[in-house]
Amino acid sequence: MPQSALRPYLWMLLGAASFAVMSILTVALRDLVAWQWIAIARTGLAMIFALLLALAGGAKLVFLRPAKLWMRSLAGSVSLLCGFYALTHYTASEVVTLTNMFPLWVTVLSLPLLGQYPPRDVWPAVIVGILGVALIQQQPLAGTYVAIAAALLSSFTSAIALIGLHRLREIDPRAVVAHFSAVALAGCVVALFVFPRSGPLLLKLTPASAVMLLGVGLFATIGQLFLTKAFAAGPPARVSVVCLSQIGFTMLLEMVIWRRSFNAATLLGIGLVIAPTAWTLLRGSPVVAEELVEEHLTIDGLG
Repeated sequence: MPQSALRPYLWMLLGAASFAVMSILTVALRDLVAWQWIAIARTGLAMIFALLLALAGGAKLVFLRPAKLWMRSLAGSVSLLCGFYALTHYTASEVVTLTNMFPLWVTVLSLPLLGQYPPRDVWPAVIVGILGVALIQQQPLAGTYVAIAAALLSSFTSAIALIGLHRLREIDPRAVVAHFSAVALAGCVVALFVFPRSGPLLLKLTPASAVMLLGVGLFATIGQLFLTKAFAAGPPARVSVVCLSQIGFTMLLEMVIWRRSFNAATLLGIGLVIAPTAWTLLRGSPVVAEELVEEHLTIDGLG
């Protein structure tokens, strides 16, 4: 394969690795600051970056109209909040796996939201994915059920946000991303006052927590840049599958940093989620591949 053809996959690997580092930093911060502040750091830097891109490119910014834009931004904001809550209340690898299930949900939701019937052969993939989820959450620790539900809700609302993009083709993608970033930041600030916090209301930084918060936003931005380059230069479905390497990178970092080991059931569960998700992406469902290109995976609850 020519070197130019390999570049999109290399960029995607670098993007996935960057998001894995962001996830590990998020987990490391959970005992130092409230999880809402971690999400604020992530969305704040993303909003600045998105606005600069939109303004530099001459994109017309939108806010109140059209109303369908809010479907994408609100669903994406819920996904982001749920993702960061899950990361700070459960193990990183499992959360990253569950939040990457959104291609399966897109296929399932294409009928009620778009009127497109999913192919019959996609249902076995959905069933296999659900079995994987059941294995991942076997005998969870007390208090982690909410985190598991949050991770699943994150992937589900990511799918809604992606389908929402299908109706926004007349709006510049940079303006859509800027709108989402602003709404997500507002949602994170509201969550700081509404939901229980694992730390103080006011942000009390130590040198270590300040560096890690900056790292969350920085690695998320770096990851987004690499993902954007990858989707712009490579075949969408195949590049999307490489993005699932984020799960492997996260597992590797957990093993190196925290000496974590994985039992056979957990590994099987992760595999049962990854396999049908990858198959769905490669198969090319009516919406998934097309929307991943347009969105560059900017909605992730995590990346």
